[in-house]
Amino acid sequence: MAGHGAEEHPHGADRLCEAGDRVYSRAVRRGRVRRKDAEPVPCLLELALLHPDPDDMDWLVPTSPQEVMTRLLRGLYDEVSASQRRMGSAVAAFEWYSGLGPARVPTAGEGAAIRVLDGASRIQTALDQATEACTTEVLTVQPGGIRREHELSEGLHRALALRGRGVRMRDLYNHVARHGQGLLNYLELMGTAVEARTLDEVIDRLILFDRTVAFIPANADRTMALELRHPALIAYLATVFERLWRLAIPLTAPLPDTRIEGISHREQSIAALLAEGHQDAVIAERLGISVRTCRAHIARLSETLGAASRTQLGVRIAQVGLDGPLPGVAAPVILPDRGSPTVR
Repeated sequence: MAGHGAEEHPHGADRLCEAGDRVYSRAVRRGRVRRKDAEPVPCLLELALLHPDPDDMDWLVPTSPQEVMTRLLRGLYDEVSASQRRMGSAVAAFEWYSGLGPARVPTAGEGAAIRVLDGASRIQTALDQATEACTTEVLTVQPGGIRREHELSEGLHRALALRGRGVRMRDLYNHVARHGQGLLNYLELMGTAVEARTLDEVIDRLILFDRTVAFIPANADRTMALELRHPALIAYLATVFERLWRLAIPLTAPLPDTRIEGISHREQSIAALLAEGHQDAVIAERLGISVRTCRAHIARLSETLGAASRTQLGVRIAQVGLDGPLPGVAAPVILPDRGSPTVR
């Protein structure tokens, strides 16, 4: 194995080297591969893509592609969750520091890296100014579920102005926003100028113009906003957006099937958050639905999984594998008998 150390294979399971791809693919097709054939690619053992055959140690058997995919998705899920937590901490810190006193007045020709916008009129004015200066791209995150008509119409003049200049727009929404006719009408009006994708959960509202200026809420009721121009903050927010975008599903594509009979994609998302110990109100807020709707889904989950209590529901969720992100391909799951009392 001399000359084939791990330093020659600086990659993860998501981007195998050419030699590793050939050996792993052959192992999957044939069910196993000789140990000596895998010596030039130690990366496959280090990444746990191959492991010894317990019946014959001269052979290696592959980890199934489905298991590898699940591992990669969990890694991405953890990475995005960590980014969301860091962003929440940063916003809280900005709000705290802004309350300590007036910011330093910038000198001539110097733009303020962080500016607090107090009141709807100041926020709208700043957004209009950023729209006028924008020339290439707008990235937005729009949480909160189904978008109301008046919310969409408030920013329509800006969107139309951007479209007229050929600016590309990408928007991220919660999955539940797919059910809003107002959003569908807006996207039809904007045509190819806007591309929309959805996720179970998104971060708080974000509008990013040309990767030079961003706007985020500065308080819970969104009567204040932060205008950010610091290059490091802008780069961080753009990275968060791109990672979420990569995980999101185009609005024109259907949501993936849970492969579990009787359980919808939204109920799978609720089950995963229940498994983390979140209360109904928190789950509803994160998924952009009402608490009443959330509880109706929990009741259906209990009925489908045959759970007679909240504790038993948590056990059933873990048993059928609903306590984490679903892989793109999963084997059908056999559910317990229905008919047990449900949790309301």
